[in-house]
Amino acid sequence: MYQKIVLPVDLNEESSWRKALPTAVTLCRTFGASLHVVTVLPDFHMPLVGSYFPNGFAEKAHQRLSEAQHKFIEEHVPEDVQVQSVIVDGSPWEAIIQAAVKVGADLIVMASHNKRKFADYVLGPNAEHVVHHTKISVMIVR
Repeated sequence: MYQKIVLPVDLNEESSWRKALPTAVTLCRTFGASLHVVTVLPDFHMPLVGSYFPNGFAEKAHQRLSEAQHKFIEEHVPEDVQVQSVIVDGSPWEAIIQAAVKVGADLIVMASHNKRKFADYVLGPNAEHVVHHTKISVMIVR
């Protein structure tokens, strides 16, 4: 049923993967699907934002994030699951959708977050936007 599953992960926020990762792993094992762990790096290339950071900052941040994501995969994703590391730049929900489209995903598994606004208590701001703006199936794990 599923061949490519995207799992958005915020490496600084365990709640973004603690429940969603086991669900994604189970689905990968059940359907023989590959797992694509997506981490979003804020877009430092925008002129207004980029002017506040030293030259080469975005490249260094990207390299450190790549190292951290590979360590995360090594520590948390079982060896029997085919996994790919994906790092994208931009706003989280847009970057998640773009990454899912780029890898040809047929399912996005993501955690809901409880933040401030009422809508955030229902899904979470990024999960809500992903659900409303993608044609790919989305599974929200609470």
